[in-house]
Amino acid sequence: MQYEKLQEEIKNAMRAHDKNRLSILRQVHGEVKNIEVNERRDIVEADVDAMLKRVLKQTGETLEGSIKAATSEERTAMLKEQVAILEEYLPKQVSGDELIALIEKTIADLGAETKRDMGKVMGALTAATGGNFDKAAAAKEVGSRLA
Repeated sequence: MQYEKLQEEIKNAMRAHDKNRLSILRQVHGEVKNIEVNERRDIVEADVDAMLKRVLKQTGETLEGSIKAATSEERTAMLKEQVAILEEYLPKQVSGDELIALIEKTIADLGAETKRDMGKVMGALTAATGGNFDKAAAAKEVGSRLA
């Protein structure tokens, strides 16, 4: 997601009086702004995507804790909505048949044969998808295909 698009989405959430969306987007914006200030550089799309993933992971963990602790249903519902909002903005995850086809192609392209080549295959998958794939499923699939 472009930084400007994030700022525009925050404005849209303000106009729509969508407090939950506004809250989570401001959280992402704050994290991105920290990069800009601390590292003294311009923000790129990869920075915004990385922060979206990071905040999504944190919110997901908070949601799991809220469910386990059986805290208020209102808070749990808010966290579920925030997770859904963050997932909207992330690039589509490669999974299922598409992921299997990509794994087969990558193994063939690299000439990978043994488990020692697993790191190369996973690295190539990460580069090809920008890290937007189910890593656990991919590792299991790659491991089953290598001797």
